[in-house]
Amino acid sequence: MRQPIDRTHDRHLRSCVESANQPDTDFPIQNLPLGVFRHLDLSPRIGVAIGESILDLTQCHETGLLSGLPTNLAQACTNTNLNALMGLGNQASILLRHRVSELLKHQPHTSSPAAECLWAKADVELLLPATIGDYTDFYASIFHATHVGQLFRPDQPLLPNYKHIPIAYHGRASSIVPSGTHIQRPWGQCKPPNQPLPSFTATQQLDYELEVGCFVGVGNELGQPVSIDFAPDYLFGICLVNDWSARDIQAWEYQPLGPFLGKSFTTTISPWVVTMGAIAPFYTKAFSRPEGDPSPLPYLDSATDIQSGGINLIVTASLQSAQMRAQGIPPIQLSQGSFQQMYWTLAQMLTHHTSNGCNLRSGDLLASGTISGAEDGSLGCLLEQTKRGANPITLPTGEIRSFLADGDEVILHGYCEAEGYNRIGLGECRGIVVRERKEK
Repeated sequence: MRQPIDRTHDRHLRSCVESANQPDTDFPIQNLPLGVFRHLDLSPRIGVAIGESILDLTQCHETGLLSGLPTNLAQACTNTNLNALMGLGNQASILLRHRVSELLKHQPHTSSPAAECLWAKADVELLLPATIGDYTDFYASIFHATHVGQLFRPDQPLLPNYKHIPIAYHGRASSIVPSGTHIQRPWGQCKPPNQPLPSFTATQQLDYELEVGCFVGVGNELGQPVSIDFAPDYLFGICLVNDWSARDIQAWEYQPLGPFLGKSFTTTISPWVVTMGAIAPFYTKAFSRPEGDPSPLPYLDSATDIQSGGINLIVTASLQSAQMRAQGIPPIQLSQGSFQQMYWTLAQMLTHHTSNGCNLRSGDLLASGTISGAEDGSLGCLLEQTKRGANPITLPTGEIRSFLADGDEVILHGYCEAEGYNRIGLGECRGIVVRERKEK
C-alpha cells in the first residue's frame, strides 16, 4: 500500500533548525531523509538531514531520545548503514519519521532536546547509505529508448518487447560511489566505424545519465514473486543516480549481450535516501500510455498503480567545466526531466524483477534508467542531446562538448512538489571527471 499523508507532511510545520525553514532548502522538516555520515575519528553512523544540519541517530539513542520505539528499530538506528533499518519495513520507517519530526519541530519558548545531537553538514563526510548487494538498472523512459533507438536503428527505434516488458540489466554494485567521488576516465576496447580492428584506449565518449534510484526495503524469499499491489511495501526510498557511460566502449561490446565495461566502471548516487513516507503527498497518476499501445500483462497491471504509481518528481542535470570554474562561471543546466513520464512505474519494475522468483534483499538498488522527455531540453544524457556527437553543445566559455572532457563536473538535482505541500529535495549527486589511471 502507498504510505499515508499525516501530520509530518503539514506545510505549516517548522523546525527548530532554522536552515530547514528556508524556502530553498532541500531538507525541510517535511522531508527527513536518511543517510550515513562520518565525523573525524567516529565510526560511520546514521543521520537525518535537516536543513544544513544532520541529526545523529546514534547519539539520539544514547541520550534516550528514541526510547519507547520498538527495540529492534532503536537498535537499527545505531548501525553503520541503513540495511537493517530498511529491512524492518515501511511501518518502522514511519514510526521513526514521527519520532524525528517531534524531536526537530519548533516549539516556542522551549529548546529542542535534539540540539546536542546535531552536526553541521559542512563538518562531516557523507558515505554510501547502504551496503548495496545488487544493482539493477532499468530502461524505463520510452522517450530515451526512442531517441537512442533512432540513432542506431532509425527504421525500428523501439525493439518489439519494449512496450510489454520493463527492460533492465544487472549492474555492478562494487563500483557504486557516493556523490563527490572523482570519476576516473575508463579504458576499454573501442572500434570506430572507420577502423578495421578495435584498439584498447581511454574512452572518448564519456557520458552521464540522469536517473532516479530506489532502495529495496523488505526483501522477498527466493522463488516468491511480489505482486504489483504489494510492491510498494518493498520500496524503502529514493535517491539520485548518475550511471556514467562510456558510449564508444558500450557500442562495441554490447553486441549481443548488452552493457558491461562501458557501464561498470562507476555509478554515482546521492547520499540521502528520501523515504517513501516522505513522498506520500507527491504520488500521482502513472504515465498515460498512448492510444494503441498494448496494456501491460495482468501481473504488471493494477488500477491502484495506474492512479498513484507516478511521482511528481523533477530532476535536472548541470555541467561546469574546469575553465568555467576557474572563471567563476556557474554550472549550466543541460536537461530537466519529469519522473512522472516514465513508461514503467517503480512498482512495475520491482514486480517484474521478482516475477521469475528472483529474491531482492534489503539495500538492493533499482535505478530507473535515463529520464528523458519528448522535448530537447528534457533529454537526460549527452548521447541524446548531441545526437551521438553530431550536434555538440557550446559552453559559456566557448568550449565545445560532444561528450564529457577531463575536468567536467556533472551535478544532478531533484525535487518533489505538489500544491498544498512543501517542496522536498533529493540533495545533489555530483562527480568530476579525471584522467588519472593507476596501473598494477
